[in-house]
Formats: sequence, C-alpha cells, structure tokens
Amino acid sequence: MTHYKPIAAAGIFGGEALSAFSMAYPDAHAHLAHGLAGHPLLAREVLAQVAERMPASSVEYNLGNVPLGLRPEDTPENGLSVGETIRTIGDNGSWAVLKNVEQLTEYAELLNEALGQLEPYVLPKTGPMLHREAFIFVTSPDSVTPFHIDPEHNILLQIEGEKTMFVFPAGNEELVPATRSEAFAQGGHRNLEWREVFQDKATPVLLRPGEAVLMPVKAPHYVRNGGLVSVSISVTWRSERSVAEGELHAFNSRLRKRGWPLVSISARPERQSLARLGYRIARKLGI
Repeated sequence: MTHYKPIAAAGIFGGEALSAFSMAYPDAHAHLAHGLAGHPLLAREVLAQVAERMPASSVEYNLGNVPLGLRPEDTPENGLSVGETIRTIGDNGSWAVLKNVEQLTEYAELLNEALGQLEPYVLPKTGPMLHREAFIFVTSPDSVTPFHIDPEHNILLQIEGEKTMFVFPAGNEELVPATRSEAFAQGGHRNLEWREVFQDKATPVLLRPGEAVLMPVKAPHYVRNGGLVSVSISVTWRSERSVAEGELHAFNSRLRKRGWPLVSISARPERQSLARLGYRIARKLGI
C-alpha cells in the first residue's frame, strides 16, 4: 500500500489560499489553490484497491448521468463492483465515493495535515474542528452530482480532471425551506428539490487540478463534471456552530409537529444555550 508522504514545507495550502480561506470562513465560499494534485494516494488504481478493502458501508457507487433533482430512491445502479467501477470509470458513466477514508492511517495523516494548516484560522471563529472526515470522489466524464446540502464545513480539492461546482447561498428558504432543514437535521436525505428558476442564484466555480473550493455549511450546490475523468477529495469538519444549528432545526421539527411556537435561529446558534437545552430535554423525554 502507498504510504502518506507529507507535502513540502509550504504545506497543502499556500499563503494566498490561507488568506482567502481566512477572509471567507465560515459564511462564504472561496476558490483556493492546493498542493495535492498528483499525490500517489489519490491515483485511480490505488483508490480502486482501497475501495475493495473498505467496508461496504464506506463505499457508494452508481450511474452518474442523473437529474439535478434526483430522489434518493431513484438512484440507478451500474451493475459493477466498486473496483470495476473505478478501474473503468472513463467509460462506464458512473460516480463513486469512498467515505471516511480517514479510517485508514495514511489518509488520516493526509486529512490531519490539511486541517492542521486551517485550524489557526478556524479556532477563533467557530472553535475546535469536530468530527474530522474525508471523502474521495471518482466520477466519469459529464457526470452530475444532484442538487443537495451537506452538514459540514467542507473543502473540495480537485486532483484530476475538471468539474464545475454551482454554489448557491446558504440560508435561503426558497432553496431550502425550513421544513426541509428540519427533516435533514432529523436524519433526512441531503438531496433537494430542483427548480430551473433556482439557476439564476448559482455561482459557478470551475475546478481544475490544484484548485479547491471552500463550502459553507448547508450551502446548496450541484456539480457537473467536465469531459475527463474526475478525482477529488473533500476534507470536512463540524463546529459548535454547525452542531448547534442542526440541534435547533431538529428542535423546531419537534415543535412544529405539536403546533408549538418555533425557535428563531440566529447567525450564532452556538450562543442560544437555552434553546439548545430545550432541545436536549425534549429529545430525552421523547417529545
């Protein structure tokens, strides 16, 4: 197995990228440069071998040319194994993700190096970097990742090929109604309903090898691959702020079902101590 080799002294993110990250985090997206393109741990054959030895729960793969508003239950299978999917990704019209690769030591080291550079900029704004995870995506030319949201702070780093991330503003209830945020906080699927009128709200971010995008928590987005195979890695973390927001949406879901007044969620939900306590009591009591 290929072992992790730390990036040279400059690190995965250079000075300009760290400055751009610091200015944008945590509420805006940012286009960054990185030094992971061409890393041997992210070569396709290595990834195929890694996928074959990961637990089935840690890999997901299916056909990749799908509608933007795809319902989870309609996701089409490709009829291949995960190893076959990755090895023939140039021709099979598919999409594969290796989840939580930090469970493998060499990828945990890579994740820790990346997040270690960011931590001094994160701590003063949102506190400790919690639930650190990494996900690797291998996708066929012209594949689509449907319109969705994610619960983490996320940086997607492009390794091979090109893709365009269409980023939409977080906190827009036309895109993500409050009831959808509440369902998501209670374990609902990440995919969202898509309407063509949403497109005008998108900011396209083209990612080539050596480029990355910082995504705010729950900023809706979808992805279109270019004409080549794409390999990318997401490094993610949660914060007290993102955890608190999820707790308050989950609380509102419980309150809404009973016809009780909802909690107003501020821009700093981690400071809403009484409401968070109320959620924990309600959850414990099964309300």
